[in-house]
Amino acid sequence: MEKGGKLSVRFQRMHSVLLPASLLLTVVVFLPILLPYYAQFFHTSRKDRHPRAATIIAQCRATKAHVGPFTDSAGRSQSDRFVHGTKPVLIKRARIWTGANNGTEVVQGDILLDKGLIKSVGHLYGLQETHGSDLVVVDAKDAWVTPGIIDIHSHLGDFPSPSLDGAEDDNSPRGTIQPWLRSLDGLNTHDDSYPLSIAGGVTTALVLPGSSNAIGGQAFVIKLRSTEERTPTSMLLEPPYELNGTLPNPDLPLRWRYMKHACGENPRSTYKDTRMDVNWEFRQAYKKAFDLKVKQDQYCSRALAGKWKGLGDFPQDIQWEALVDVIRGRVKVNAHCYEAVDLDALVRLSNEFKFPIAAVHHASEAYLVPDLLKKTYGGTPAVALFATNSRYKREAYRSSEFAPRILASHGITTLLKSDHPVSNSRYLLYEAQQAFYYGLPENLAIASVTSNAAKIMGIDHRVGYIKKGMDADLVIWDSHPLALGATPVQVFIDGISQIQSTHVTRKPKAFQESPKVPNFDKEAAEVVKYDGLPPLAPAKSLPSTTVFTNLSSVYLQRNDSIEMIFSTDSVSEPGVAVVYDGSVVCLGQQAQCFSDLDTANATFIDLEGGSIAPGLVSFGSPLGLHHIEEEDSTNDGDVFDPFIGKGVPNIVGGNSAIVRAVDGLLFGSRDAYLAFRAGVSTKFLDSSFVETRLLLQVTSAITAPTHKNFFSGLGVAFSLGATHSLEASAVIQDITGLHVAIRHFSKPSVSTQIAAVRRLLLGKNDGAMGYWFQKVVEGEIPLVVEAHSADIIATLIVLKKEVEGQTGITLKLTITGAAEAHILAKELGEAGVGVILNPPRPFPYVWEDRRILPGPPLTRDSAIMKLKEHGVIVGVGCEEIWSARNLPFDVAWAAIEAGGRISRSEALALGSVNVQKLLGVTTRGDLVVTRGGELLDLHARVAAVVSGTGVYVI
Repeated sequence: MEKGGKLSVRFQRMHSVLLPASLLLTVVVFLPILLPYYAQFFHTSRKDRHPRAATIIAQCRATKAHVGPFTDSAGRSQSDRFVHGTKPVLIKRARIWTGANNGTEVVQGDILLDKGLIKSVGHLYGLQETHGSDLVVVDAKDAWVTPGIIDIHSHLGDFPSPSLDGAEDDNSPRGTIQPWLRSLDGLNTHDDSYPLSIAGGVTTALVLPGSSNAIGGQAFVIKLRSTEERTPTSMLLEPPYELNGTLPNPDLPLRWRYMKHACGENPRSTYKDTRMDVNWEFRQAYKKAFDLKVKQDQYCSRALAGKWKGLGDFPQDIQWEALVDVIRGRVKVNAHCYEAVDLDALVRLSNEFKFPIAAVHHASEAYLVPDLLKKTYGGTPAVALFATNSRYKREAYRSSEFAPRILASHGITTLLKSDHPVSNSRYLLYEAQQAFYYGLPENLAIASVTSNAAKIMGIDHRVGYIKKGMDADLVIWDSHPLALGATPVQVFIDGISQIQSTHVTRKPKAFQESPKVPNFDKEAAEVVKYDGLPPLAPAKSLPSTTVFTNLSSVYLQRNDSIEMIFSTDSVSEPGVAVVYDGSVVCLGQQAQCFSDLDTANATFIDLEGGSIAPGLVSFGSPLGLHHIEEEDSTNDGDVFDPFIGKGVPNIVGGNSAIVRAVDGLLFGSRDAYLAFRAGVSTKFLDSSFVETRLLLQVTSAITAPTHKNFFSGLGVAFSLGATHSLEASAVIQDITGLHVAIRHFSKPSVSTQIAAVRRLLLGKNDGAMGYWFQKVVEGEIPLVVEAHSADIIATLIVLKKEVEGQTGITLKLTITGAAEAHILAKELGEAGVGVILNPPRPFPYVWEDRRILPGPPLTRDSAIMKLKEHGVIVGVGCEEIWSARNLPFDVAWAAIEAGGRISRSEALALGSVNVQKLLGVTTRGDLVVTRGGELLDLHARVAAVVSGTGVYVI
């Protein structure tokens, strides 16, 4: 006590000396800072002070506040989103992609999740003792763990699934400029997409207003998990303080706000404006906001100087306050903007009114003008892209699969996004996988949907990385994240596991390693050289004899199936294939095929362990009838429908007329050529493959007349590599099946549509309609019905039996679309009804799609597997013309998630012979030759196509 007493006396003496000095120092240092805020109290008489002076000063201080810097996450002890009662989780033995070091850091170790946060990363011991029985231990078994997937462009909730008129709230028709609208106000918590997207590893999304408006409104960041409160607000991540009209806490950094802009065709077409009109609307709106900002700044200059006399109220306008914040640099602007002309106007706008842009979305021509983006005020925006979704409208025509790698090479942050539900965000990681396949570096591909997305959104202090203090949002994967078909084993959001019963297929160990992909350096350079439109037409066929060496496998069509007829697994050396005048004349080992070969006049191609297989067949999109979907002048158009308007004109033949797709074929589209180069083709071979020459036909796709209602017409099989219809083998089979659609259109009723089909099958019908339906009844051609609802499909099965009962002839019936077909798998198998699933991974777009079988990790079986196990012949379809090129990925994915229950031969059949049989194609197709692997391998690429007209080198 004595020692303490002495220190106390000494301190008192020092305090008596230092206190006056410290007070003087405080006055000298801080008085100039405090004086402007409190001048009115010292230099203005009480009667001259504004009655709301304190509030006004707070408002003025708020105008000078900035976003961030945010508190270091490592210092947090508990998340503001922590749900009490959530048990701590220890993930052991994980291969952790942390996001650090530009996405290159991968560590082996453990992760502790507690209080909604990542508490520790490393080799962790003794946690059972400190956390007791509450600790949940998950053994990752060396599986990959990444941060949760982040979608920077989504309409989840605002455009919910299934789509219903009463809940579509993503666009407003009230005007092209509406910065005052908020996507939060339309956020539907009952969207079926939430659990599906979580099943793809998506944990966070920026929900943007639609793009019909030049300024569509304010966007909000949500986490996808359900909350006890069950409200949109409870899903928000760090909502802006202004959300409820309150002033921000001056002691805390501001939170980011978000806003959607849109350039080009969307606002132009919605409001019948030109680009000049839209850009004037932009400038007019920003001038209004800029003028309001100037008034606020001038007002605050007087208020903070204590000049209250005649000052009036703080100038504000609730409609324009968000746009004022854009100019103040406190809003992340996300701009839907495709072409150079629109990007140029946007960059000029940002410089005119001095505001930064966080990201340009879609941006199909950004890779052609990287230096333009670097002129944006405040720094270069990120570019958020689809990987291969393109050419669906004019401004997307120059989109390139190489855009992500090209932009990254210019130092521009590249992100992948879903635009959900335009693209199902459950498969956002698949977008990154495709970008990686075409050359985006591995670290940047994963970062494009995790750490870099978080950084551009300004939430990288919370999500996007795996490190201490971050939100406990992460995904355990069953394979390397960039391996095709990578599926979550478990997803955590705020430390809460999201998948209650996980169904995961065991994959080979090789799936845990970084996938090997082809080299596309040459193609990437050419796409820039040719201003986005490099030549795609197949090269002229090689001379008469071509020899493919170093073959590892060969698959050929035998009757209605695919068989592997050669493999290096069963022989001592690689195989050889000799092609002469478009026919395979020898297939086997070198000694067998070279004995009579004139090697001096032959062209040799080393396949480096490659393969030969039947090409795949595209069906389900208007490929061959459309060039640019949204440009009518580039398309064949829609057929007349007997149920719509005045029906079919008499000049065509009235309601008894029937349209043939062959008459409207459009050759030479970029999507057709890209599909051809990807191996989407059928191969036509004799079943005898050694002694007999293998007669080959042409690359093909199958399409039916484009329609929007009940009736379509007669399908056609055609070559994807042909340039016109008179070219040899351009049209493979001019008539295939007879196509109709039975769906829940607004008119007529489903029962009316069924009645029409019954009459056409069992009644007496005149004209072309009667003739071709009689062909269906006689079993000569299939009836191909687009139907999604299990109820409609069940009725069609009953109708099939009714027709067969009266005719005694088996009716060939194929269901396409078929989202709910799995419900009737047993009945379809027993009735001999085939199914083409389109899309192959179903999604509840509309009400009649809602009962999908989602597949792993939510269910053991995919829809394909469920149907196959009941003996249903199944084919894989393509929804849109641009996606035909991805058919090899879709077929491979089906095999991967089947967990070994679908062989390579069966997988190839899903996209080739099964489709041909179900659609009435009786001829066979081309062969696809791949280098470095098989057609369904991610690391292989197409080297050539062998057809009846020759060998085309890709």
